[in-house]
Amino acid sequence: MPADARHPVGGRDPRDGRDPHLLGEEVETFIAERGWEVDVAAGSVIGRWSAIVGPQIAQHCAPVSFELGVLVVRAESTAWATQLRLLASSLLARLAAEAGEGVVTELRIVGPSARSWTHGPRVVSDGRGPRDTYG
Repeated sequence: MPADARHPVGGRDPRDGRDPHLLGEEVETFIAERGWEVDVAAGSVIGRWSAIVGPQIAQHCAPVSFELGVLVVRAESTAWATQLRLLASSLLARLAAEAGEGVVTELRIVGPSARSWTHGPRVVSDGRGPRDTYG
C-alpha cells in the first residue's frame, strides 16, 4: 500500500505534531500531564454550585473549601445546616454525577460562625487572645 493511500495529506500523518490540534484536546492533555484532574473537577463544582444543587439550596449555603476530597459547605443558619446534613447523601450522589466519581468523597456541613480572631492556619494556645487587641 503506497504511503499516500494511508494518509490523505501527501503521505504524512496530519496529526504528526506540525499541524494545529484542537484546543480542548490540548487542555485535557495539559491537565492530565500535571495530575490536576481532581483539582479542576473540584473547581468546576465550586464554580457551578448553583446549577448542581439548585437555586433554592444555593441561596442558603455556599462551598467554602475543598481539600483532599472533602468539600466544606457553610450554611447561613443552623436550620439550613441541619437540612443539608439530611440531604448529604443525595447531594454527594449529585456531585459524583456532575464532577465524577471519587472527586468529592465527603461533604462537611458547617453552620454560621462567630467572628474568628485567628489570621492563619496556626494558633498559639498560650496568650490572652482577642483581649490583647483592646489594650
